[in-house]
Amino acid sequence: MTDTDSPAQHAQPSPPAGPTRRSDATRATILTAARERFAADGYERATIRAIARDAKIDPSMVMRYYGNKEGLFAAAVDIDLRLPVPEKVPKEEAGRIFVEHFVALWENDEVLTALLRVGVTNAAGAERMQGIFKEQLVPVALRVCPDPEQVPARAALVASQMLGMALTRYVLRLPPAVALSREEIVAWLAPTVQRYLTAPHPGPSR
Repeated sequence: MTDTDSPAQHAQPSPPAGPTRRSDATRATILTAARERFAADGYERATIRAIARDAKIDPSMVMRYYGNKEGLFAAAVDIDLRLPVPEKVPKEEAGRIFVEHFVALWENDEVLTALLRVGVTNAAGAERMQGIFKEQLVPVALRVCPDPEQVPARAALVASQMLGMALTRYVLRLPPAVALSREEIVAWLAPTVQRYLTAPHPGPSR
């Protein structure tokens, strides 16, 4: 290096970020179109061609990124529920924390509504919904339930409350359910979810 050389002159140039950003943007556009199409038409009726048309891209681009409709559906409904960290969930407040979290999640994430619409009419959607709740809800429930053997059943009961409210409020849009405020939903459901998670088993001893 000469005296006039600067380190910047010898540094390797950074790769251009443009193509990566365009690729990410294309993927996001495809997934948005796919979620809307799957929600509107269901898994069976939704087509790669229709999704590509909604995304305003060539169908070959959808195939390039996701391979086929099954791969696209899996990516479109790959959802992180962002549940509270188990170690930070006080047992006595678990019901309230769960309900507040789920209500906030459903209010701000149309993907969940789309998945629920598909899940109630299609086996692939139902299977994916089951997987999401099993993988993400059960570990949190394990932290607060009194009997580890009862965790799957208790988690299923929690899911029944939250999915039932989501179905009536966001999919079927029953007017009384839609009219409830967040505070009212929490007040009604939190004690029930708390009981599901932490109360003694109500049946005969086994």
